[in-house]
This record gives sequence, structure tokens and C-alpha cells, in this order.
Amino acid sequence: MAEKTMVQWQNSYSVGVKLVDDQHMELIRLTNKLFINCLAGPERSKNSFLDVIHEVVDYVSYHFGTEEKVMERVKYPEFAEHKCEHLLFVREVFNRVDDYSSGKLLAPLEFVYFLRDWVLHHIAMCDKKVGEYLIAMQRSGELQKITVRVREDELTHRVQIR
Repeated sequence: MAEKTMVQWQNSYSVGVKLVDDQHMELIRLTNKLFINCLAGPERSKNSFLDVIHEVVDYVSYHFGTEEKVMERVKYPEFAEHKCEHLLFVREVFNRVDDYSSGKLLAPLEFVYFLRDWVLHHIAMCDKKVGEYLIAMQRSGELQKITVRVREDELTHRVQIR
């Protein structure tokens, strides 16, 4: 029997940058992991919610760091606005997790819907523009003058871009 998912990767989500697309696929996988935990019932959801949320927060930080380093390196003109979107999202996630940790009512499934909607909206509205900018730079030959090296530490999801 196939595993239930909330959202599946579609080619229309691609921003045209393999590194970023791969990370977006992982964000979708983590969203589905949260969703599956919610379907397992309230006890499992309660026990695993914070563990998976910490995994999500760690990966989101890694992903945003990757995007921001790339945008900074190529002098993306909307970098400040894009980074602000990232900061607002992280703040909202931390607020929701803090509320949950302090005993305030938070439906895990509601959080999963929030995560899914934000990720898909952000890809469609913000990350696609970054992808278009990078592709335009590549076509004009400007991107060939910029070297972006990524080294990933699998244990901490840290990225170094030079």
C-alpha cells in the first residue's frame, strides 16, 4: 500500500536550479513526514511532533542559508526582501513551536497545512524569481564568472558557499 502524502513534488515547482530544487524536495518530504505522523493518531503525533519540527527547523535554516548565500553571491536585486520573507517564516515557526511547548493549543495538522502552504507559496512567488534571475545570468554569460562551491556537512546541514 502506498504511503499517504499531503503534497508531491511536481515539475512545476522547479526553479531551474538543481541545488535549490533538491532542497525544496526535502522540505516537501519533511512536510509529508509531519503529515504522516499526524495521521498516526494524537498520541504518536504528540510524541513525535517536536522531534520532527526540530528536524524541519534545522533543515529550513540550512536551506535558507543556502539560498541567501547564493543570492548574496550573485547580487540578487531583491535579496533583502527575500531574506525578510525567510526571517518572518522562521519567526512564525518558532512562535508556534514555543506556544506548543508551553502547553498552548496547537493542532499539529494545522501546523502541517501552514508549512505546506508557506513552502509552496514561497517557491512559486519568491524562489521562482531567483531561479529566473540565475538562468538569465547564465544565458548572458555572467554566471560563468561567479564560482559557487557548496560543501555540505550531512550531520548539521551546514553549507559553505565561497
